[in-house]
Amino acid sequence: QVQLVESGGGLVQAGGSLRLSCAASGRTFSSYAMGWFRQTPGKEREFVTAISTSAGATSYADSVRGRFTISRDNAKNTVYLQMNSLKPEDTAVYYCAARYYSTSRRSDEYGYWGQGTQVTVSS
Repeated sequence: QVQLVESGGGLVQAGGSLRLSCAASGRTFSSYAMGWFRQTPGKEREFVTAISTSAGATSYADSVRGRFTISRDNAKNTVYLQMNSLKPEDTAVYYCAARYYSTSRRSDEYGYWGQGTQVTVSS
């Protein structure tokens, strides 16, 4: 079992930065690939980025590549999402998710989810 708690969301102006954190419980955090997804009202949950268990591999949605960076600290059971050059279209609830062993871009392949944190980017 993995429990996830996101933090770090808020309101920021376009062009600004935020760093989201996702703290995981459990002793096997390093066995889980981690992903970030986002969702706006009336839309499906959208893949943002994912990182492998050892942080050796990452993947990004085209819409955020070059602006967002995912990282993890297995000693602290935490995954981060550094978001730079934010745009109004990045406004969403951001969720972290855990999947045993390997990454995926599909939300239905992640078994554990946090409660989400709101990110609002004003123009």
